[in-house]
Amino acid sequence: MVSQHRYPVAPIDPAGLAASLQPFGESRMLPRAAYVDPQVFSWEQQNFFEGGWTCVGFSSEVARPGDQRAESLGTGSVLLTRDDQGVLHAFANTCRHRGHELLTSGSAVQRAAIICPYHSWTYALHGDLRAAAGFKGQPGFDESAWSLAALPVTEWHGLIFVDGSGTAGPLADSLADLAELVAPYEPERLAIAGRHVYDAAANWKILTENYHECYHCPMIHPELCRVSPPKSGANYTTQGAWVGGWMELRDGMDTMSLDGTSLGVPLRGLDAQGLRTVIYINVFPNVLLSLHPDYVMTHRLLPLSVDRTRIECSWAFAPEALGRPGFDPGYAVQFWDITNQQDWHACESVQRGLGSEHAQPGPLSPDEDAVYQFVTRVARGYQGQPVYDTAPRAVLSG
Repeated sequence: MVSQHRYPVAPIDPAGLAASLQPFGESRMLPRAAYVDPQVFSWEQQNFFEGGWTCVGFSSEVARPGDQRAESLGTGSVLLTRDDQGVLHAFANTCRHRGHELLTSGSAVQRAAIICPYHSWTYALHGDLRAAAGFKGQPGFDESAWSLAALPVTEWHGLIFVDGSGTAGPLADSLADLAELVAPYEPERLAIAGRHVYDAAANWKILTENYHECYHCPMIHPELCRVSPPKSGANYTTQGAWVGGWMELRDGMDTMSLDGTSLGVPLRGLDAQGLRTVIYINVFPNVLLSLHPDYVMTHRLLPLSVDRTRIECSWAFAPEALGRPGFDPGYAVQFWDITNQQDWHACESVQRGLGSEHAQPGPLSPDEDAVYQFVTRVARGYQGQPVYDTAPRAVLSG
């Protein structure tokens, strides 16, 4: 059963949220404040990004015993470690002595212990305090009382998720239906061969909303439209912490590349339909997972401010493809770098437009039903409700 994880009420107009939650075809987009008010952004950081399951990276980045990595998590950061038994751990990235970060967010080390760079307090990879300079033999000092603050952590198809609140239910429960879609692609088996980092001057929700529709594709994505019909496919009817849909490839096209040609290897778990479609998934709040016949592209969103988002984009391919002499992932990376930058340019324009006090929430077209699913999840969260449905397992449509 999916956990009924709830939030405090956000500082946003209740009437505007009520309009966003009207039935599809009658609703409006989120109130303008959702995209421009720093107070709303602060609420999101504390509740959406630190108050439940959030993706903080890839299992491959913390794969070996002794691997340590720090990543942003809401208003703070998290330290990930892999212990000698291969168990993954997550801790609040703060030393129990004076609060110094154990690692700078975005950095990584490989060593047998966690060592604070300020006063050398030293912890085991599973979080127990092992040494505190100058405290040995001090009356009343109990090392066992000063372990690192552990956080729930789980691995899901090669992605690492951390629950900063410590109160969310099992992630697997809220992604049960999605797991059935993702499993044939075996993303945990694939190897990352391309990475780009973007800095977009747009609110994180604008980026996600853009990802959920191809209503804009004929206007700004000529390369995409040449290989995938913008009106093809359908969106899934979902329960859980995700929204998504699929699109077809045009006849004669093998994948999403500038000429539709794949220079990789078809993923071994796919059936005939999987080899002719691309699936686009958003795992709330910060993962955009694009499943192709021959590679998996992942966008991880890191909100930096109400009008700025860092996007970490990676491309992963089958080991058989990487083993080919001269394999070059550029056929996929180049295509999506062009498409990504077209999207970020559009999203930045939306952000600037919403900066006007005259901007009002608009209606959704019939092609924007997945945007509606995302918007209503956010609106429910703002109201203090779970951000995902808790009804029985969904029947996937399309």
